[in-house]
Amino acid sequence: MARAILIVLDSVGCGGAEDAATYGDEGSDTLGHIAQACAQGRGDREGLREGPLHIPNLARLGLSHACEASTGKPLAGVARPAAPQGRYGYGVEISQGKDTPSGHWEIAGCPVPFKWGYFTALENTFPPDLVAAIIREGALPGILGNKHASGTAVIDELAEEHISTGKPICYTSVDSVLQIAAHEEHFGLERLYALCKRVRVLVDPLRIGRVIARPFIGTTETGFTRTGNRKDFAIPPPDETILDRLVAKGRSVVTVGKIGDIFAHRNTGEEIKPFGNAAMFAAALEAFERLPDGGFCFVNLVDFDTEYGHRRDIPGYAAALEAFDRDLPELEALLLPGDLAVITADHGNDPSWPGSDHTREHVPILAFGPDVPAGLLGRRESFADIAATLGEWLTLGAIGPGRAW
Repeated sequence: MARAILIVLDSVGCGGAEDAATYGDEGSDTLGHIAQACAQGRGDREGLREGPLHIPNLARLGLSHACEASTGKPLAGVARPAAPQGRYGYGVEISQGKDTPSGHWEIAGCPVPFKWGYFTALENTFPPDLVAAIIREGALPGILGNKHASGTAVIDELAEEHISTGKPICYTSVDSVLQIAAHEEHFGLERLYALCKRVRVLVDPLRIGRVIARPFIGTTETGFTRTGNRKDFAIPPPDETILDRLVAKGRSVVTVGKIGDIFAHRNTGEEIKPFGNAAMFAAALEAFERLPDGGFCFVNLVDFDTEYGHRRDIPGYAAALEAFDRDLPELEALLLPGDLAVITADHGNDPSWPGSDHTREHVPILAFGPDVPAGLLGRRESFADIAATLGEWLTLGAIGPGRAW
């Protein structure tokens, strides 16, 4: 029986979707603009990387071809083999939004059937009754922030006041999210988690997708740094996902990175959550190697998004792509006859784009393995085609509204 591994390169989009203008993202292209910047020398950073984007293994599997299918343009400066060794194409999101849960749920076979709630006011963002409830439920002296903000910037701005007053820092973005930042030592990590759990209940009627705990450490003298103890408190998917079907069939499931948080820990199997792309990919390889027949490993590599996309860091993003590419042959070496590997993304986060938020984009889809025929997948009309294909490959039956390729 086959095994499968699905790797989501968080935010690695491949060109603005047809409805991108609705989101203010017309012309966005995460991979395309990174490659273009690198080819023009704008992706150089001394001691980190230089020159054109060097991703020969992803290119060999068909990434440049997938981007060209999406945008009509190959990746600038990236090798484009005449005959890719993988199956390649791109996916179009049918869920409304450009957020993490929507993308992942649709990939797993459950497109979002409703509109998310958002906090749209840039200042005094949260409704007064919600603020009062947060203060009451958390036994807090008040909150700080209450606005749209970059996570790193708002911590730099308010950390000192947070420490002196005990008030947590609450902020949001254009996504359906309420984020709470607090110092691990002065406020307490477990106290932060408990507060986020209470707030999760408070925002359920507003259809807010996630409440995110954003712990940090440091001092005014040394600077403040977010830690790897982030935790997302999400709404559970409204319908069956491939994870639910796998567990119902008695199959082994391992989830790596923030997959457990995204799916509200529902049928997410063995959860492994190291810090950083390299550690997460290494953990995924170890988990996949011991996976029994019929098992599934679901991986999210979040650094592309949190460390480089939101921070609009083109050289950092390019270096992260190159690092993943260097490690990719280690996965290929583990694939046995019958195994399937799929690489995709959940949305875009173009580091050349104004602001600091996600971008509404197509996502690349690469599929490979010893028995996977190479060739064009073309345009997939829903991310749910991935779950449909995995369901067929793993003999789970039809999953979701997608069409297997």
